[in-house]
Amino acid sequence: MNRIKKTFNQLKNNNKKAVGIFLTAGDPDFESCLNLIQKLPEKDVDFIEIGMPFSDPMADGPSIQLSSQRALKSGMNLIKCLSLVENFRKKNNHTPIILMGYYNPIYKFGKEKFIENCLSCGVDGLIIVDLPPEEDDEFYIEAERNKLSIIRLVTPTTDRKRLDKILSNATGFVYYVSITGITGTRAPNLEDVSTNLKKITSVTDLPVIIGFGIKSPSQASSMADISDGIVVGSAVVDLIKSSLDNDDNLTKNTLDSCLDFISKVSKSVKHN
Repeated sequence: MNRIKKTFNQLKNNNKKAVGIFLTAGDPDFESCLNLIQKLPEKDVDFIEIGMPFSDPMADGPSIQLSSQRALKSGMNLIKCLSLVENFRKKNNHTPIILMGYYNPIYKFGKEKFIENCLSCGVDGLIIVDLPPEEDDEFYIEAERNKLSIIRLVTPTTDRKRLDKILSNATGFVYYVSITGITGTRAPNLEDVSTNLKKITSVTDLPVIIGFGIKSPSQASSMADISDGIVVGSAVVDLIKSSLDNDDNLTKNTLDSCLDFISKVSKSVKHN
């Protein structure tokens, strides 16, 4: 049983919801990012999404676009992103790690080589936002054959026919995009999200996680109440940005402010 399935089984057995945190690899630099990621499990974070920096992140809003720019400026690349996971695994072998990003860097790196490196470093799942189900032969089937969870995105505009297609090869969990548009730019509507989640859960037994617009602990709690868990990304990335100095360098407030916010999110979701 892989880490993702094991984690969600344990949460279900304990009647708990999942907390996921998204960070861009190498933002603001490799060591700072690694330090923050290593501390997330201490804050009751159940899984970690690591964004692979890309120069043209079309699904991402301004916050994550800027975080990619900061990471690339600091020298981050796909090899270092995988090294980040490898270093995390030296101290933690149970928290699921999911890489999220775009196919261009993977294609350039070499898809077989990328999959091999993911396995050796300890990656559990992949979200490639610009590879639709019609392109499964390009990458996903090989990744799934190697036991990497293929996590699909479902949006508010996904109809039933399309939903069936998206879920046909989905594994791990389903990532529900709670807003139309790019990450971190709008707040989700609870009633609309609830209606759409019922449509998803009627056709899949996979856990359904909500992301793309959760900005506060109270929002996280509300969204977790109607799903299997949540992902917070842009709000954490914004905290990183706001704590940096004028040259985008780390300050003493960066780690504390991020971890304090994440702790509040976890407590609100798990009702501790």
